[in-house]
Amino acid sequence: MARSKTSKAWLQEHVSDPYVHMAQKDGYRSRAAYKLLEIDEKDKLLRPGITVADLGSAPGSWSQVAIDKVGERGRVLALDILPMNPIAGVQFIQGDFREDDVLAQFVQLLEGRPVDLVISDIAPNMSGNSTIDQARSAYLVELALMFAQEHLKPGGHFLVKVFQGSEFNAFLKAMRETFTEVLSRKPKASRDRSSEIYLLGKNRR
Repeated sequence: MARSKTSKAWLQEHVSDPYVHMAQKDGYRSRAAYKLLEIDEKDKLLRPGITVADLGSAPGSWSQVAIDKVGERGRVLALDILPMNPIAGVQFIQGDFREDDVLAQFVQLLEGRPVDLVISDIAPNMSGNSTIDQARSAYLVELALMFAQEHLKPGGHFLVKVFQGSEFNAFLKAMRETFTEVLSRKPKASRDRSSEIYLLGKNRR
């Protein structure tokens, strides 16, 4: 089957992407690792001994970064609808974040203790219809925020990928009501043409 022009362009971009090469060299599962590394370097989110919830974790590069930084005394709990190969020290549940029973299983891993940091690089399967994709993405990030509101300890932080669309301002308002400070981050590893940015909610009220 002949490849479409867009998939050829994506393949070309992927092959020549310096972050893809760096990920292969450094042993990370995807280039997304460098987004979290850059944000963490600036904002010092990952510290030894903390508990981190990674929502939308597959293939696992954010969990790799997180477990490396929190160390043996820390915990990383990961969740994704897609399978994820095991990472030493990371507890993973495969399931749909939108389903109550999957979320309940994940919450059980917390053993009744609050989380220090929630990170979410979650994105829906893209259909190519920007209206549908933005609505799906908005729903997922709202669920991630609800999880953070329920399970972050006071003073905890929340880092989430969002796409700038019609739902953005309402989500930003909800973030500002939950956290004392909300910052936006566009790491260098984010592709220029992507409308994604990361919102960082610091210090849950």
